[in-house]
Amino acid sequence: MDFSSFLTSLGTSFVIFIVLMVLFAWLSTRQGNAVVYYPNRIVKGMEPWEGGSRTRNPFAWIKEALSSSEQDVINMSGIDTAVYFVFLSTVLGILVLSGIVLLPVLLPIAATDDGVKKNEHTSNTTSNGTFSDLDKLSMANIEVKSPRLWAFLVATYWVSVVTYFLTFKAYQHVSALRATALMSNEVKPEQFAVLVRDLPNATSGQTRKQQVDTYFKSIYPETFYRSMVVTNNKEVDKIWGELEGFKKKLARAEAIYALSQRNGQGTRPTNRTGFLGLCGKKVDSIEYYNEKIKELTQKLEAEQKVTLREKQQGSALVFFTSRVTAALAAQSLHAQMVDNWTVTEAPEPRQLIWSNLAIKFYDRIIRQYVVYIVVFLTIVFYMIPITFISAVTTLKNLRKLLPFLKPIVDIAALKTVLEAYLPQLALIIFLALLPKFLFFLSKTEGIPSGSHVIRAASGKYFYFIVFNVFIGVTIGGTLIASIKTIEEKPNSVFDMLAKSLPGNATFFLTFVALKFFVGYGLELSRIVPLIIYHLKRKYLCKNEAELREAWFPGDINYVTRVPSDMLIVTVVLCYSVIAPVIIPFGVLYFALGWLVLRNQALKVYVPAYESYGRMWPHMQTRIISALFLYQVTMLGYFGVMRFYYTPILVPLPILSLVFVIVCRKKFYGAFCHTVLEVASQELKETPHMEQIFKSFIPPSLISDKQEDEHFEDALSQVSRSESSV
Repeated sequence: MDFSSFLTSLGTSFVIFIVLMVLFAWLSTRQGNAVVYYPNRIVKGMEPWEGGSRTRNPFAWIKEALSSSEQDVINMSGIDTAVYFVFLSTVLGILVLSGIVLLPVLLPIAATDDGVKKNEHTSNTTSNGTFSDLDKLSMANIEVKSPRLWAFLVATYWVSVVTYFLTFKAYQHVSALRATALMSNEVKPEQFAVLVRDLPNATSGQTRKQQVDTYFKSIYPETFYRSMVVTNNKEVDKIWGELEGFKKKLARAEAIYALSQRNGQGTRPTNRTGFLGLCGKKVDSIEYYNEKIKELTQKLEAEQKVTLREKQQGSALVFFTSRVTAALAAQSLHAQMVDNWTVTEAPEPRQLIWSNLAIKFYDRIIRQYVVYIVVFLTIVFYMIPITFISAVTTLKNLRKLLPFLKPIVDIAALKTVLEAYLPQLALIIFLALLPKFLFFLSKTEGIPSGSHVIRAASGKYFYFIVFNVFIGVTIGGTLIASIKTIEEKPNSVFDMLAKSLPGNATFFLTFVALKFFVGYGLELSRIVPLIIYHLKRKYLCKNEAELREAWFPGDINYVTRVPSDMLIVTVVLCYSVIAPVIIPFGVLYFALGWLVLRNQALKVYVPAYESYGRMWPHMQTRIISALFLYQVTMLGYFGVMRFYYTPILVPLPILSLVFVIVCRKKFYGAFCHTVLEVASQELKETPHMEQIFKSFIPPSLISDKQEDEHFEDALSQVSRSESSV
């Protein structure tokens, strides 16, 4: 792609973004669209617009996002979202401080050398004698062994030092945020509970609940409150799910009947009882659903009793009247053998993955290693189609493979757009298939909480996209383009790979531009959710519950968002010195992302959980991983440039490893456990222990009758005659 084509594609992206932003400014002021553009405010009982939709400036969201404080984000979307903005701000700071030095220093040095001209007359180039104008602004224009390389070497150190400094400061800030949140005087149920797994076999004549109660009451006699033995809820969950489904159908049928009455018809809805309602006996829907609800309610109550008495498993939730005791218990070794009485902090009630709680210690380890092997094989073999796509989806290759497309792809306007975006679009679509698979694998490991599964899946996705996208595109594109040269000169492969790096910068420049202009334009405008909502509202939704389900936005989706951001961090860092012109694109990506997502966090997304910033250590480690890859890349590139002082860079990767270890030792412990000095802060009110206990009961085991005896088997209280609470 030449420089003019690149500028054309960049201009096209910018125009798309402006169009989408104007659409947002207009659509977001329409009264009927409020639930799509302001759901977070509506869920919290706030007015969608401040000052009314008609008098509102269509671009007021920019001022509101810029003027919002970190506390505003915490109030609306929680600590995890605030920590995500710390990540965005930190990366933005790294790129801005790097760019302030690199752009005015390195660009003139590169532009005034003659490396490109000299390479045009040699046969050692990887681009067969053709160079992009952008190469003249990169290290590709620096001659081998040139003293000008000193500037690029010093710049490599500058980027590293800036990254160390800002990530360390961010770690301190996030640690303070987490401590402040956990120190809150508000009652949080999970702070009074621990998760106990790997229960040993109960002695003869002793039930599970007696075993757990006796064990913990002997260790914590003053503060032990109650235990809840985990049960196998598969069958009861199935019945409960069916019951909830029929309740929704009944509400829908009643809404249809009420609408019919208002229209003067009064026709009662009917349905067929066979497969998918397409066959079978035709019945009155309201009567039929009422009968099924009554039948399933009785079945559910019977199954609840069976589950609580006969399906107890080897794990439990244990509750204490003091959050200091709960924090202490979660950090203590309770048995001689590591595979007995494993005690950890309890997740939020809404995060618990009940089916994973009873998985045994060694089973979890085996599952973890099996998943790691599967992920490794996925990363390695997924590179084959990724490499194939990056090579095939160029116009030159498409003309060869699909000759009938020549008349279409040769249209001037279309050619420019396809040349700029086709490989990147194909790559983005291909990558969209992966996250659910990685989420499933992470859940299979036996992880007990939803937020932990998201962190694990996010990590797998990060390493996948860095290996397959960054390394795969760089290596794959070069090897396929130069296959004949490699056959003739096998020893030249490393030189070719290194020399191809500046040329690949054009691909990644377009990739980053597509992500921030088109990606954030779609994010802000919410065109797809808007269309889906209005289609559902018109043709499917019959009551308020269905309408709410249609517009409810979910959370920010860290599984894919954080790794995608990390890919941009990796790309921009790795090319920051080789092709400094990429830095402004990275700055634009994170600045625009901060602005757009600030608006979304304050008004759109509703957090699904709160882990109090536990994602941050993983974010920081991956920023340093990207830095490490950058340092190794620069070490190799300087070596290919035959710069005598390349060994000066050797300490950098070592320094990065030491930095990660120091941060882990200093900060990580407070993210794994609740610090006792934090847990010891006084509460605003005395905790209502029964409410805390009941908040952990799975929905499928909640009885409408609320008889305490109903929970006496698995959801137990230490003999009521003995309990002092």
